[in-house]
Amino acid sequence: MLPVLAQADTTKVPNLDMYLPLVLLFVLALGFAVLSVLLGPLVGPSRANKAKLAAYECGIEPSPQPVVGGGRMPVAYYITAMLFILFDIEMVFLYPFAVSADALGMFGLVEIVLFIATVGFAYAYVWRRGGLDWN
Repeated sequence: MLPVLAQADTTKVPNLDMYLPLVLLFVLALGFAVLSVLLGPLVGPSRANKAKLAAYECGIEPSPQPVVGGGRMPVAYYITAMLFILFDIEMVFLYPFAVSADALGMFGLVEIVLFIATVGFAYAYVWRRGGLDWN
């Protein structure tokens, strides 16, 4: 006698019911975004004036001519940008410590105290030099 091979069950359909709330959430979010973009200009107030239509240049009066070909740009913008990048990147290093503080033990605590002290000294130096003043 030959053995009978079992037939594959082709009536079984994968259960996609668990994805329905996720699909509905995406449809709802997309609908809200499209509706907000389309209805905003129609429903919102439109009171344009000279000040609202003028270019905004980070709090200083806009210059009538673009700064090209040797024009002077205030150095305070570059200093502020560099300080932001410096302290922002340094603070990013605190997140891995916060996640694995228990695993690092006393060595990690000493290292993070030294790191924060270094950042604190740099902050105090910049503050004393007037790098945070906008005069």
